[in-house]
Amino acid sequence: MRISSSQYFNMNVASMSDQQSTLASMYQQISSGKRILTASDDPLGAAQAVQLTLKSGALAQYGTNQTTALSSLQQEDSTLGGVSNVLQSIQTQIVHAGDGSLTDADRTSIANAIQGLRGQLFGLANTTDSSGNYIFSGLKGGTAPFSDDPSGVGTTYSGDLGQRTVQISEGRSIAVGDTGLSIFGSVSPTESDPVSSAGAQNKGTGTISAVSVSDTSNAGNASTYTIKFSVSQTDGSTTYSITSNPADSSLPTNVAYTGKTDVTLGGQKVTLDGAPADGDSFTVQPASSGNNDIFATLDNIVNALKQPTGSPGAQATLTNALTTAGTKINNTFNNVLAAQTVVGGREQEVQSTQSTMQASTTQTASDIANLTSIDLVSSISQYELTQTSLQAAQMAFSQIQKMSLFDYIGN
Repeated sequence: MRISSSQYFNMNVASMSDQQSTLASMYQQISSGKRILTASDDPLGAAQAVQLTLKSGALAQYGTNQTTALSSLQQEDSTLGGVSNVLQSIQTQIVHAGDGSLTDADRTSIANAIQGLRGQLFGLANTTDSSGNYIFSGLKGGTAPFSDDPSGVGTTYSGDLGQRTVQISEGRSIAVGDTGLSIFGSVSPTESDPVSSAGAQNKGTGTISAVSVSDTSNAGNASTYTIKFSVSQTDGSTTYSITSNPADSSLPTNVAYTGKTDVTLGGQKVTLDGAPADGDSFTVQPASSGNNDIFATLDNIVNALKQPTGSPGAQATLTNALTTAGTKINNTFNNVLAAQTVVGGREQEVQSTQSTMQASTTQTASDIANLTSIDLVSSISQYELTQTSLQAAQMAFSQIQKMSLFDYIGN
C-alpha cells in the first residue's frame, strides 16, 4: 500500500497530538492527585465515587448528630446527678426532723433548710442548655417548664409531653431529653413504695407508719385503702373499718381497736398507733395514684414543720406528715435514679454508635481514595515514559520529513 506524504504527515501529527493530550491529562492527574477528573475518565468509577461521596456526607452528618446527642445526654445526666444530691440532702433533713427532742424553733430551722434545697431543685428543674433551651420542657424548649403555683403549694408545668430525638444512624433515632413531669412529677412503676397518709381533718393522736410490702405480686396492692375510725359515744370504745377502691366486700369492718395494731392490706402492712378521734381516717394508696409533684411535697412538709407542736394532736399531725413526705421523697429519688440509668444507657449507645460509625467513615474514605486517587509513583513513571515516546516521535518525524527528492535537486 502506498502512503502519500500528506497522509504520513497527518498521521504523525495526529499521533503526536494524542500523546500531547495524554500528557496533559496525566499532568492534571499528577498535580491534583485524582485519577478521575471528569465522568468520561471512568464512567463506572465516577458513578461509584458519587455514591460513596453521598454516603460519606451522610456519615459526617450522623457524626455531627451523635456529638449533639451525646452533649445533650451528658448535660441531662449531670443535672440528674445534681437532683439526686439535693434529694439526698432533703432526706437527711426529714430524718433529722423526726427527732422528738427538737423544739419548734429547731424544726423551723429545718423547714428553712428544706425550703432552700427546694429552691436548688427548682433551679435544676429549669436548667437550660448551651443554646438557652430548657432541657426538661419536652418539645417546648423556649418555655420554662416549671413555675410556682399561685396557691403557694407545688408548681405549674408549662412544657409539653413530647420527647426530643436525634437520628444518630440510618434507621436509629435516640431520645436526648425527658419531660419535667416524668422526672419531677412521676414515680418509677417498679422502684416506688405505696404511700400512707393521715386525713387532713384528723383531730386525734392516731398515727400511721410507712407501708411495708411483703408480697409484691398481690393484686390487692393496686387498690387504694381507707381506714376510718369510730368512737362510741356510749362506752368510748374505738373501732375501725376498711374500704377500698375498687370495692372489696371481704375487707373487715367494725374491728375493735385498743392501741398499736398491725393492719394487712393485700400484700402490704401498716401499723396504726395512738388514739384516733371519731371520724379520723388514714389512706394507703399506690405511689402512682397520688400527687407526685415533688415541689408540692416539699411545700407541704415545710408548712407542717413550721406549725407549733404543743399538743399531742399537733405532734401526731407532724409525725404523719413526715411519714408521708419521707415516702414520697424517696419515691422521687428512686425515679430520678431510674431516669439517670436510662440516660446513661443512651449515652453508651451513642458512644458505641460513634465507634462503629468511625470505622465505617474510615472505610468509606479509603474506598473513595482507592477509587479516585492515583498511585503517584506509577503515574510519574508513566508520564515520563509517555513524554519520552513523544520526544522520540517528534525526532523521528523531523528526520523523515527530510526524505524528499526535492532535498537532492541541485546537489
